[in-house]
Amino acid sequence: MASISDLKLRYRILMRTYSYRTYGWRPGAVLEKPLSEARLAVVTTAAFHLPDQPAFDESVTGGDVSYRVIPKKTALDSLQIAHKSDAFDSSGIETDKNLALPLDDLADMAATGRIGSVSPRHFSFMGSIPSPGRLTSHSAPEVAGLLKEDGVDAVLLTPV
Repeated sequence: MASISDLKLRYRILMRTYSYRTYGWRPGAVLEKPLSEARLAVVTTAAFHLPDQPAFDESVTGGDVSYRVIPKKTALDSLQIAHKSDAFDSSGIETDKNLALPLDDLADMAATGRIGSVSPRHFSFMGSIPSPGRLTSHSAPEVAGLLKEDGVDAVLLTPV
């Protein structure tokens, strides 16, 4: 696992001086059924997109807060990465996209009864969103509604 000292000097300075948003903590959702009966989805910040979807726009000031829908049956090797940060080493997820979007692992878990089922769609965001206001007020609630529509009981968040 990387540490702040592994970053370039400009990123170390940014991390120490950045004015992070704070949110009042409140308990999140509670899983009301066993995992063996639950439907799971993945939300990742790996900036994955399908070849026929637009790449995330790296030029958006404050970060591109849009998302891409990744269907359950997606061939992971078809996914492309459009990540903004040059501080992010994507070599791991380029080698094995299951690290950030473990659809193969979830399918195995569903097949063996460790989880109930896998959601028909998953969601990818771009990381490096230094101004998350539009994300928390628009994109995230929209994705939450889609997850609810899909009957998702639990979400695996994979930040990168």
